[in-house]
Parts: sequence; structure tokens; C-alpha cells
Amino acid sequence: MVDLRSRILTYTAELAPDDAYVPPDGPQRERVADSVGHLLDGDTATAGRLLAPLGLKLTRLTDTASGRRYDEIAAARPGRAQRWGRLYLTADSEVRWNAQVPHPVSDRDTERLGVRLLEENPGGSLVLAGAHREAGRGGAADVAHRRDSMFHTIVVELQKRDVPGIQLHGFAKESHRPYEAVLSTGAARSTLTEAVALADGMQADGLRVCRGWSARCPLEGTTNVQGRAAERHHATFLHIELSPDARGDGTDAGDAAEALSELVTTWRTAAR
Repeated sequence: MVDLRSRILTYTAELAPDDAYVPPDGPQRERVADSVGHLLDGDTATAGRLLAPLGLKLTRLTDTASGRRYDEIAAARPGRAQRWGRLYLTADSEVRWNAQVPHPVSDRDTERLGVRLLEENPGGSLVLAGAHREAGRGGAADVAHRRDSMFHTIVVELQKRDVPGIQLHGFAKESHRPYEAVLSTGAARSTLTEAVALADGMQADGLRVCRGWSARCPLEGTTNVQGRAAERHHATFLHIELSPDARGDGTDAGDAAEALSELVTTWRTAAR
């Protein structure tokens, strides 16, 4: 039994912009992709064997708060792989949705929101970047705009399995951003029933929402590489930008989290 929230937040609390970061190379990413595929198929033994040479480890965890079981992919020891990130995948059922946190710590409290969604809603997974977005050189750790990361590799494997995903971001509140949330479908710029319902739910709770499919919004995520991959794979992808008030201990954080929980519940209960 582990305190899943503490385990994840202890890991992200160590992230700093001056950390060393070198992304996995092509063969390493292919190995991660193969491992995640086997894991999604229930073949944990093969998944673990594929990860071991990379310095990664597959661990079955039971969360003390929820009693739910998860498979964790994480670094087996300190080293290069420690900053590649982590995956938490439900082990109790088919994976029906995923939350993505590409900028933990730098987009403050998005990692806390990701953990909250995972703990409170069955059937999910959490894809977590393992480095501050300013770590490494030349934007190497900004995984929302890089294809050469473990984060992107895992998200694409989930997209290939038609697992809908929600990517969590945060923005600073400024006068030209008079919103608590900016919702978009990324590169596709399409209207999704789920996206409209999420926007409607947030607005019903008093949050101001900019809808990227019907208005010109800041931070629409049109250059987000996971969103572009989702368009290629015809996968459901929502890009969510939240103001400080809608994250962490902000006055609108509870309403935002509840609306997002309703969204993933829709995905979890949808017929396939």
C-alpha cells in the first residue's frame, strides 16, 4: 500500500529549471512504446522486461486513499531516466481515459490536479513529465512541443488505443486573459460534444471560459505535438488551460476539478 498522492508529488517537488535533462533516443522510445503496448494488453511480464535495460521499472501499487491498483512506470534508480517522467495506469479495469501533465511545477499545481483526477475517478491513467519545462538545453524538456520524449511516446500509444486524453496546463492571470479556463481541441480545431459539455459545465459554475473551436482564444494549443498526433490518429484530445484561481487552492479550483471529473466519467462510461 502506498500514498499515491504523496508518492507523485514528492517526485515532482524535486523538479527544477536547472536540472540536467537528455531525452531518450529513438530505440529507447521504441522500447518504451512496446512496453506500454504490452502493459495495455495485460502482459506485465514482457512490459517489465522491456523496461529494465532502460533503467525503468514496472511496479504494481495499491493506493491507500482509494484502494485502487495502478501499474507505475518510473526510474528504477537515480540517473538519466529519472527525468523522463512516469506513467500511472489503472490495473483494475480497461483504461478508459488519461490525464496528461506536461509541465509539472512550472505550470503550478497541474500535477496536483492530475493526481486528483486519477484518485477520484476509476479507469484512468496519468502521464507525467519528469522534468521542469526549462530543464536541459534548447527547450529539450518542453514535452508539449517535442516528439522525442517518453511523455509523447506514451501519449501516442494511448491514442492508438483510442483512449481519450485531457492535457492540463496553467497560465498566469493577465488583463488580456479574462478567463478561468481556455478549452480547445488542439490542432484539429474541431467541436467535440465532450468539449462543449465541459465548457457549459464550467460556465454553469461561474467560470469564464474561452472556447477555442468557436472563438479566438489565447493559448489554444494548436502547436501542441500531442494534439497534432491525436489528429493523425483520430483520437479524442482536449487541451485545457487554467488560471491560478482554477488550480491548487484557488477559489475556482474545486469547480474546475469537478467539471473535469464529470468529463472523464463520460469517457469511462461511454460504450465502445
